[in-house]
Amino acid sequence: MNKPAFQLAGTVITAALTASGCVSTGEFEKVQADKAGLEQQTRELQLQRRALEEQKTALERQQGELRAELEALARQKAQLETANQQTKSQYDGLVRNLTEEVKKGQLQVRQFKDMLTVEVAEQLFFDSGRATLKEQGKAVLSKVGEALKGYEDKVIRVVGHTDNVPISTAQFPSNWELSAARATTVVRFLQSVGVAPERLTASGRGEYSPVASNDDAEGRRKNRRIEITLVDRTLAQEVQSSGAK
Repeated sequence: MNKPAFQLAGTVITAALTASGCVSTGEFEKVQADKAGLEQQTRELQLQRRALEEQKTALERQQGELRAELEALARQKAQLETANQQTKSQYDGLVRNLTEEVKKGQLQVRQFKDMLTVEVAEQLFFDSGRATLKEQGKAVLSKVGEALKGYEDKVIRVVGHTDNVPISTAQFPSNWELSAARATTVVRFLQSVGVAPERLTASGRGEYSPVASNDDAEGRRKNRRIEITLVDRTLAQEVQSSGAK
Protein backbone atom coordinates (compact mmCIF):
# COMPACT_ATOMS: atom_id res chain seq x y z
CA MET A 1 0.00 0.00 0.00
CA ASN A 2 1.36 3.39 -0.98
CA LYS A 3 1.47 6.34 1.34
CA PRO A 4 -1.57 8.24 -0.03
CA ALA A 5 -3.72 5.15 0.21
CA PHE A 6 -2.57 4.55 3.80
CA GLN A 7 -3.41 8.12 4.77
CA LEU A 8 -6.87 7.79 3.24
CA ALA A 9 -7.54 4.60 5.16
CA GLY A 10 -6.41 6.23 8.38
CA THR A 11 -8.67 9.15 7.76
CA VAL A 12 -11.61 6.84 7.18
CA ILE A 13 -10.84 4.85 10.35
CA THR A 14 -10.44 8.03 12.40
CA ALA A 15 -13.69 9.38 11.07
CA ALA A 16 -15.40 6.11 11.91
CA LEU A 17 -13.99 6.07 15.44
CA THR A 18 -14.89 9.69 15.91
CA ALA A 19 -18.41 9.03 14.69
CA SER A 20 -18.63 6.05 16.99
CA GLY A 21 -17.47 8.17 19.93
CA CYS A 22 -20.08 10.90 19.26
CA VAL A 23 -22.97 8.36 19.27
CA SER A 24 -21.89 6.94 22.66
CA THR A 25 -21.77 10.42 24.20
CA GLY A 26 -25.26 11.21 22.93
CA GLU A 27 -26.66 8.03 24.35
CA PHE A 28 -24.98 8.67 27.68
CA GLU A 29 -26.42 12.19 27.83
CA LYS A 30 -29.87 10.82 26.98
CA VAL A 31 -29.59 8.23 29.74
CA GLN A 32 -28.49 10.94 32.14
CA ALA A 33 -31.42 13.13 31.11
CA ASP A 34 -33.83 10.21 31.51
CA LYS A 35 -32.36 9.48 34.93
CA ALA A 36 -32.74 13.11 36.00
CA GLY A 37 -36.33 13.08 34.78
CA LEU A 38 -37.10 9.91 36.70
CA GLU A 39 -35.51 11.31 39.85
CA GLN A 40 -37.63 14.47 39.50
CA GLN A 41 -40.75 12.37 39.03
CA THR A 42 -39.77 10.32 42.07
CA ARG A 43 -39.40 13.47 44.19
CA GLU A 44 -42.74 14.79 42.96
CA LEU A 45 -44.43 11.47 43.71
CA GLN A 46 -42.87 11.44 47.18
CA LEU A 47 -44.18 14.98 47.78
CA GLN A 48 -47.62 13.93 46.57
CA ARG A 49 -47.51 10.85 48.79
CA ARG A 50 -46.52 12.97 51.80
CA ALA A 51 -49.35 15.43 51.05
CA LEU A 52 -51.82 12.55 50.75
CA GLU A 53 -50.62 11.08 54.05
CA GLU A 54 -51.09 14.46 55.71
CA GLN A 55 -54.58 14.74 54.22
CA LYS A 56 -55.36 11.23 55.43
CA THR A 57 -54.17 12.11 58.92
CA ALA A 58 -56.25 15.31 58.89
CA LEU A 59 -59.32 13.41 57.67
CA GLU A 60 -58.85 10.76 60.34
CA ARG A 61 -58.59 13.50 62.96
CA GLN A 62 -61.74 15.17 61.63
CA GLN A 63 -63.48 11.83 61.58
CA GLY A 64 -62.53 11.31 65.21
CA GLU A 65 -63.77 14.77 66.13
CA LEU A 66 -67.05 14.21 64.29
CA ARG A 67 -67.47 10.86 66.01
CA ALA A 68 -66.92 12.53 69.38
CA GLU A 69 -69.45 15.26 68.49
CA LEU A 70 -72.00 12.66 67.44
CA GLU A 71 -71.49 10.79 70.69
CA ALA A 72 -71.90 14.06 72.63
CA LEU A 73 -75.07 14.89 70.69
CA ALA A 74 -76.41 11.41 71.36
CA ARG A 75 -75.76 11.89 75.09
CA GLN A 76 -77.45 15.31 75.01
CA LYS A 77 -80.43 13.83 73.17
CA ALA A 78 -80.72 11.09 75.77
CA GLN A 79 -80.48 13.65 78.56
CA LEU A 80 -83.15 15.84 76.93
CA GLU A 81 -85.44 12.86 76.45
CA THR A 82 -84.94 11.92 80.09
CA ALA A 83 -85.57 15.51 81.19
CA ASN A 84 -88.69 15.75 79.00
CA GLN A 85 -90.00 12.51 80.41
CA GLN A 86 -89.25 13.72 83.93
CA THR A 87 -91.00 17.04 83.25
CA LYS A 88 -94.03 15.23 81.83
CA SER A 89 -94.13 12.99 84.89
CA GLN A 90 -93.91 16.05 87.13
CA TYR A 91 -96.67 17.75 85.13
CA ASP A 92 -98.90 14.69 85.43
CA GLY A 93 -98.15 14.44 89.13
CA LEU A 94 -98.95 18.10 89.75
CA VAL A 95 -102.24 17.78 87.87
CA ARG A 96 -103.14 14.68 89.91
CA ASN A 97 -102.39 16.51 93.16
CA LEU A 98 -104.57 19.44 92.12
CA THR A 99 -107.26 17.54 90.23
CA GLU A 100 -110.13 18.81 92.35
CA GLU A 101 -109.07 22.45 92.02
CA VAL A 102 -108.52 22.06 88.26
CA LYS A 103 -111.98 20.53 87.84
CA LYS A 104 -113.54 23.39 89.74
CA GLY A 105 -111.80 25.84 87.43
CA GLN A 106 -109.99 27.44 90.36
CA LEU A 107 -106.66 27.07 88.64
CA GLN A 108 -104.96 25.85 85.49
CA VAL A 109 -101.78 23.81 85.15
CA ARG A 110 -99.77 24.39 81.97
CA GLN A 111 -96.53 22.92 80.66
CA PHE A 112 -94.14 24.84 78.42
CA LYS A 113 -90.87 23.10 77.54
CA ASP A 114 -89.19 22.42 80.89
CA MET A 115 -91.43 24.74 82.93
CA LEU A 116 -94.68 24.05 84.76
CA THR A 117 -97.06 26.89 85.58
CA VAL A 118 -100.00 26.98 87.96
CA GLU A 119 -102.21 29.91 87.00
CA VAL A 120 -104.76 31.20 89.50
CA ALA A 121 -107.45 33.81 88.88
CA GLU A 122 -106.93 36.94 90.95
CA GLN A 123 -110.45 36.91 92.42
CA LEU A 124 -109.78 33.56 94.08
CA PHE A 125 -106.89 35.03 96.08
CA PHE A 126 -107.59 38.73 96.43
CA ASP A 127 -110.36 41.31 96.59
CA SER A 128 -110.22 44.10 94.03
CA GLY A 129 -107.40 46.53 94.72
CA ARG A 130 -106.17 44.49 97.71
CA ALA A 131 -103.11 42.33 98.36
CA THR A 132 -104.44 40.48 101.42
CA LEU A 133 -104.97 36.79 100.79
CA LYS A 134 -108.60 35.66 101.15
CA GLU A 135 -109.48 32.59 103.23
CA GLN A 136 -110.69 30.76 100.13
CA GLY A 137 -107.37 31.56 98.47
CA LYS A 138 -105.42 30.29 101.47
CA ALA A 139 -107.13 26.90 101.25
CA VAL A 140 -106.25 26.50 97.58
CA LEU A 141 -102.74 27.88 98.01
CA SER A 142 -102.09 25.46 100.88
CA LYS A 143 -102.90 22.60 98.51
CA VAL A 144 -100.63 24.13 95.85
CA GLY A 145 -97.82 24.53 98.40
CA GLU A 146 -98.07 20.88 99.43
CA ALA A 147 -97.88 19.84 95.78
CA LEU A 148 -94.85 22.06 95.13
CA LYS A 149 -92.80 20.73 98.04
CA GLY A 150 -91.93 17.58 96.12
CA TYR A 151 -90.14 19.42 93.31
CA GLU A 152 -86.92 20.30 95.09
CA ASP A 153 -85.00 20.57 91.81
CA LYS A 154 -87.21 23.51 90.79
CA VAL A 155 -87.19 27.21 91.60
CA ILE A 156 -90.69 28.59 92.20
CA ARG A 157 -91.29 31.91 90.48
CA VAL A 158 -94.43 33.80 91.50
CA VAL A 159 -95.55 36.64 89.21
CA GLY A 160 -98.49 38.97 89.78
CA HIS A 161 -100.49 40.39 86.85
CA THR A 162 -103.28 42.97 86.63
CA ASP A 163 -105.57 44.42 83.99
CA ASN A 164 -104.97 47.91 82.62
CA VAL A 165 -107.48 49.68 84.84
CA PRO A 166 -105.40 52.30 86.70
CA ILE A 167 -105.06 52.23 90.46
CA SER A 168 -103.77 55.07 92.56
CA THR A 169 -103.88 54.70 96.33
CA ALA A 170 -101.53 55.56 99.15
CA GLN A 171 -100.54 51.89 99.37
CA PHE A 172 -100.48 51.13 95.64
CA PRO A 173 -99.63 54.13 93.45
CA SER A 174 -99.90 51.94 90.32
CA ASN A 175 -100.53 48.39 89.13
CA TRP A 176 -96.79 47.73 89.42
CA GLU A 177 -96.94 47.96 93.21
CA LEU A 178 -100.21 46.03 93.42
CA SER A 179 -98.99 43.12 91.31
CA ALA A 180 -95.65 42.93 93.15
CA ALA A 181 -97.37 43.06 96.56
CA ARG A 182 -99.72 40.23 95.61
CA ALA A 183 -96.83 38.07 94.38
CA THR A 184 -94.96 38.74 97.63
CA THR A 185 -98.04 37.79 99.66
CA VAL A 186 -98.26 34.46 97.82
CA VAL A 187 -94.53 33.81 98.34
CA ARG A 188 -94.78 34.52 102.07
CA PHE A 189 -97.74 32.18 102.39
CA LEU A 190 -95.97 29.38 100.50
CA GLN A 191 -93.04 29.80 102.85
CA SER A 192 -95.40 29.57 105.83
CA VAL A 193 -96.70 26.17 104.66
CA GLY A 194 -93.21 24.73 104.35
CA VAL A 195 -91.85 25.63 100.91
CA ALA A 196 -88.13 26.47 101.25
CA PRO A 197 -87.73 30.28 100.91
CA GLU A 198 -84.51 29.97 98.88
CA ARG A 199 -86.60 28.36 96.12
CA LEU A 200 -89.04 31.27 95.95
CA THR A 201 -88.96 34.50 93.95
CA ALA A 202 -91.64 37.18 93.61
CA SER A 203 -92.19 39.84 90.97
CA GLY A 204 -94.95 41.99 89.54
CA ARG A 205 -95.68 42.69 85.87
CA GLY A 206 -98.63 45.02 86.33
CA GLU A 207 -100.74 45.17 83.16
CA TYR A 208 -97.80 44.62 80.81
CA SER A 209 -98.09 40.86 80.15
CA PRO A 210 -101.75 40.39 79.22
CA VAL A 211 -103.11 37.05 78.02
CA ALA A 212 -106.32 38.59 76.65
CA SER A 213 -107.67 41.92 75.46
CA ASN A 214 -108.41 44.55 78.10
CA ASP A 215 -111.24 45.92 75.99
CA ASP A 216 -113.93 43.89 77.75
CA ALA A 217 -114.67 42.60 81.23
CA GLU A 218 -113.92 38.98 80.38
CA GLY A 219 -110.49 39.84 78.99
CA ARG A 220 -109.65 41.97 82.01
CA ARG A 221 -110.72 39.12 84.30
CA LYS A 222 -108.30 36.75 82.56
CA ASN A 223 -105.46 39.24 82.84
CA ARG A 224 -105.86 39.58 86.62
CA ARG A 225 -103.98 36.48 87.67
CA ILE A 226 -101.16 34.95 89.70
CA GLU A 227 -98.70 32.69 87.91
CA ILE A 228 -96.71 30.17 89.95
CA THR A 229 -94.05 28.68 87.68
CA LEU A 230 -91.65 25.84 88.40
CA VAL A 231 -88.35 26.52 86.66
CA ASP A 232 -85.39 24.13 86.48
CA ARG A 233 -82.88 25.29 89.07
CA THR A 234 -79.95 25.12 86.63
CA LEU A 235 -81.83 27.21 84.05
CA ALA A 236 -82.77 29.76 86.68
CA GLN A 237 -79.15 30.07 87.78
CA GLU A 238 -78.01 30.54 84.17
CA VAL A 239 -80.59 33.30 83.65
CA GLN A 240 -79.55 34.96 86.88
CA SER A 241 -75.86 34.77 85.97
CA SER A 242 -76.40 36.21 82.49
CA GLY A 243 -78.44 39.03 83.96
CA ALA A 244 -75.65 39.88 86.40
CA LYS A 245 -73.07 40.33 83.62
